[in-house]
Amino acid sequence: MAIEQLPDGRWKVDVEPIKGKRFRKTLKTKAEAQRFEATCRAKVVDNPSWSPKPTDTRRLTELVAAWFDLHGHSLRDGERRRSKLDLVAKRLRNPQAAKLDPQTYAHDRRVRLGEGTSPKTLNNELGYLRSVYNELRGLGVIEYANPLALVKPLKIQERELSWLTNDQIAELLQTIRSGCDNPHVEIITLICLATGARWSEAEKLKPTGLRNAVITFSGTKSGKVRSVPITVELEAKIVRHWKQHGQPNSAITSFRRALARTTIQLPKGQAAHSLRHTFASHFIQNGGNILTLQKILGHSSLAMTMRYAHLAPDHLQDAVRLGPMAY
Repeated sequence: MAIEQLPDGRWKVDVEPIKGKRFRKTLKTKAEAQRFEATCRAKVVDNPSWSPKPTDTRRLTELVAAWFDLHGHSLRDGERRRSKLDLVAKRLRNPQAAKLDPQTYAHDRRVRLGEGTSPKTLNNELGYLRSVYNELRGLGVIEYANPLALVKPLKIQERELSWLTNDQIAELLQTIRSGCDNPHVEIITLICLATGARWSEAEKLKPTGLRNAVITFSGTKSGKVRSVPITVELEAKIVRHWKQHGQPNSAITSFRRALARTTIQLPKGQAAHSLRHTFASHFIQNGGNILTLQKILGHSSLAMTMRYAHLAPDHLQDAVRLGPMAY
């Protein structure tokens, strides 16, 4: 009983309106005891923080859907991220999101690494999963901590950046001009070599992005607009090309076929991107400023641009002047 009379005539209240919230009090009259009991029970209704919250049993795919609806849809690659997150959830057997076990996740990551999935891909997926939990917690959709917060990304061995010498550039352009099945390949290649643009940025360049020998790239990977000056000769060549062939279409496959006909050997995955590396490497070797290069390439972090710093002339001369064989 919540209320009972004691032998001495007083009334004892023992009430537990919700599990874990228990109140006991001894009062002189039954009416006082009843009022105290009613007050305790009313607090459960008036103060929601008193009420126990149901266990969050939503599955990982449900959290991914909520993340996409509230935040992911606004991202440029939101659809792609959602697709990847759903695949990860499926591999993990779609657990309750609140009970995602870091050890289970780490084991699956190890298996995938053994199957040939690149460390970079796995690190990206970890970042996507963390973002789901962090964003939803910030929005008040979940109240528990990110279960993957302490999982460390895999260490990635930095690859050597491939870039073309002047002779290789000449060979590549000659091969493209002598028999390429897509007329846009040459002009896109020239834009990449002249500005350090990514292939996709040069491929999507519109007439509005070329003014007074300055190319302005929009829709970039970082989402920021950047402008790079070019020679008036290249500007005229681009305009003539557009008049003759129209706007570029997808030409990356044709570029790869042309590259394969040359003697140039590049690491896997660095075909068209080697043009960007080529611009940056020549820029630094010719005395360019590393901060200027950062702005030209559109790197959000200087650390990314510093990969080219070792090519600076003064850096190379210091290796000779200050090395152990300097005698």
